[in-house]
Amino acid sequence: MLEVEGLSAGYGLTFHLGGISFSVEAGSVVGVIGPNGGGKSTLLKAVAGVIPMRGGAIRLGGRPLQRRDGGLAFVPQREEVNWDFPVTANDVVLMGRYRQAGWIRRLDGADRRRAAEALERLGLAGTGHRHISQFSGGQQQRIFLARAIVQEPRVVLLDEPFTGIDQENREVLHEVIAGFARQGVTVLMATHDLDEVAATTTHVCCLAGRLVAFGPTASAYNPETLRATFGGQLAVFA
Repeated sequence: MLEVEGLSAGYGLTFHLGGISFSVEAGSVVGVIGPNGGGKSTLLKAVAGVIPMRGGAIRLGGRPLQRRDGGLAFVPQREEVNWDFPVTANDVVLMGRYRQAGWIRRLDGADRRRAAEALERLGLAGTGHRHISQFSGGQQQRIFLARAIVQEPRVVLLDEPFTGIDQENREVLHEVIAGFARQGVTVLMATHDLDEVAATTTHVCCLAGRLVAFGPTASAYNPETLRATFGGQLAVFA
């Protein structure tokens, strides 16, 4: 079980989230939704340790979340990645093995086979030698998904994964998310794509600088909740 209790976080002197609490069983897929500036990415980055929490606690399996043990994988928004950085697809994917096995241990043939298998699973067989800038946007995202797969995490954080990808890459992403859920991996997915929330998630987390609602998608994802979350920014279920 993933438990978030009283989480507060922000940037600089500004709080973007306050007092966020929820819990989900392993294998859940949580859609994190809300207006721009509502705290979706802030929540994911706080859970990932990218930004510090101002308060609260996060537990995984009843114990404080340990990010250094590789149990958590974070797939950032594409716009936050420097695609000109001099690394290949293999280099990016193998970073996941370092997170899983530790930075001190030298990677071996088994690690490299896992990386190649992950790229093949995502339709990128034989491309590991290419620089990351040589891939399309959807393919670049697949590379980071492959990194998450080889990390063998217990929690995966996806920040706006459906933004700017075509139908083929959407289908790949659907398969990866479903695969994580089958393996008992908890997925937190921040997204503006409400159609994907309805189709893909088991739970929904509605944020507007605070927790507006949390619960199973079948019950918590409804017109009243969406109006309370987005206010006048969204026309729902017209």
